[in-house]
Amino acid sequence: MSTNSKLFDSIGIKPRGAKKAEEEARAAAECNWEGCEKPGTHKAPKGRNYEGEYVNFCMEHVREYNKNYNYFSGLGDKEIRDFQKESMTGHRPTWKTASNRAQEEIDPEKLRANPTWFNKVRDRAGTRATGSGTRQLKKLELTALKTLGLDDKATKEDINKKYKALVKLNHPDANQGDRSTEDRLRQIIQAYKQLKQAGLC
Repeated sequence: MSTNSKLFDSIGIKPRGAKKAEEEARAAAECNWEGCEKPGTHKAPKGRNYEGEYVNFCMEHVREYNKNYNYFSGLGDKEIRDFQKESMTGHRPTWKTASNRAQEEIDPEKLRANPTWFNKVRDRAGTRATGSGTRQLKKLELTALKTLGLDDKATKEDINKKYKALVKLNHPDANQGDRSTEDRLRQIIQAYKQLKQAGLC
C-alpha cells in the first residue's frame, strides 16, 4: 500500500511522542490527595456523573482511593436497583411487547379451585393448552383428532380414553382374526403418535 493513499491518511494514530508527552504531563501533575506533594502518576475515575474524567494520585494514594471507591455512594437501594435494571438495556428506553390476553388471564389460584376454569379461558382464546403454554392447533393435529373422532377441545384424558377404546374395537384379536379393520387400526395408531409427538397426550 502506498503511503500517499487516502486510506493511509485516515488511519487514526497518535502523533509520535504524544503518549510520552501525556505521561510526562501526568508525572508533572501533583497528587490530588490533600497534603500530598508527590507526583500524581496514576489516574483514577472521578465517580458517578463524571464519566471520562479522572484525578491524579501517587501510587500510595491511588491504592487508598480505589480501596474506598464506591460508584453508588449517595444513592438509595431503589435507585441502585433501578440503575442495575436499566443497565441491562444499556440505559436505553424500552417498551412492552404485545402479549397473549389468554395467558395474562390464567390465574393459578382460580385453576386450583376450579380446574375446568382454564378450559373456558383456552376456548375463548381459540388455543390449545400444551406443556409450554397455549398455541393454535396445526392441520395435522386437527386431522389426527378427527381420525380419533374427537374435536379440538378434547383433553389429554379424552384422547387416551378414545384411543384405547378404538384399538380394542379395531384390533384383529377382538374381531375373531378378521383383518378387514387393520387399515383403520393403522390410521388410529398413526393419529395417536402424531398427537403424542405434538404433546397433546
